[in-house]
Formats: sequence, structure tokens, C-alpha cells
Amino acid sequence: MFKLAPLPYSYDALSPTLSEETLEYHHGKHHRAYVQKLNELVEEKNLDSSSLEELIQHSSGDVFNNAAQAWNHEFYWHTMSPQAKAIPDGALATALQSKFVSLVNFKKRFNTVAAAQFGTGWAWLVLTAEGVLDIVSTGDADTPLRSKQTPLLTCDVWEHAYYLDYRNDRAKYLNSFWAIVDWAEIGRRYAAATIELPVVKRRGQG
Repeated sequence: MFKLAPLPYSYDALSPTLSEETLEYHHGKHHRAYVQKLNELVEEKNLDSSSLEELIQHSSGDVFNNAAQAWNHEFYWHTMSPQAKAIPDGALATALQSKFVSLVNFKKRFNTVAAAQFGTGWAWLVLTAEGVLDIVSTGDADTPLRSKQTPLLTCDVWEHAYYLDYRNDRAKYLNSFWAIVDWAEIGRRYAAATIELPVVKRRGQG
């Protein structure tokens, strides 16, 4: 059975960007509901020997939706930190500059993609199978894991992620989001993803 992991910080730790009320509601109710529903489904369908990633890759319908949302949310919580570094460094910083020219330009492009996602969904910084950084969005519960892309950073643009703090102002939420992005964690994800790539695929991040 799958368990709801506690947040890697207290419910009030990301305030004022994300309030204690938002995290209690988002993690304690929405994320918990996905995990609980997934456990009901895997028991009903005798899928309890499958990992979360296997369910995402090989299931559909309600099983996929709840498995993907459980995974996406866990990934999202660890994208953020109350001790967030202001800027990336090392190999990730070099790759971002090569692909997007500057961090400012990257954030603008990311926010544009996230703002343009119609309805519910997610915005992602990913590493493609060819070793290239890209910004993509997915609708509803969908995830880049299904497209052979490695997620590095995500922003939840379902309304329950920001409505209590920003009402319907998604743009304000997106602009505030960068204050809590854990660039140290994103850098670790990038390092882990690129270490397995053939050398020929690491060049040309643009």
C-alpha cells in the first residue's frame, strides 16, 4: 500500500509564498485523497505489487490519474524549500544559460508556458531523452515520465495550489513561486539525470 509522505518542511515553512492553510489543504486533503483512492484501486484490481512508476507507465483511467497525481505532488513538494537558494549554480546553471541565455529569460519562458496551460495541469523543466533542457506543460494528471523525459522542476497550476493565497491570479502565483524553488535539489536532479547520458548527448543544451 502507498503512504502519504510528510512534507519535507512544516506547513507554515513556505509562507508567505504559500500559506500554512494552503499546504494543509493541498497536502493534507488533495494529495492525501489521491493516495487513498489509489490504494483502493490497486487493491480492487490486484495491482498492489506494482510500483508507483510502473502504474504511471502502464495504467490508464482512474489508476493512472491517481498514481500520477500522487507522484507529481511528491515531486512538487521537493521542488520547493524554505531555505531555497536564489540562483542555480554549477552544471545546471551552465545548461540553463546555454539553452535559455539567462535565468531571467528562463523564468519568463517557464511562466509563459505555465500561464498558458488551459485549466488544470503542471509546468515542468525537463531533460529530454536527447539530453536537452526543455519547458513543457501537461494537462490534468499527466506527467513527463510518460514521454521519456526526466522531470527536474515542476509547478502545480491546478487552482487548489494557489487559489487560497492568490485567488484566480495564476500569474502572481507563478512570479512568487521562484522565491521558494530549491535550486540545490534541482541541481542534484540534473546531475543524476545527466550522469547516465552518453557524452555525445550532453553537448548542445540549446
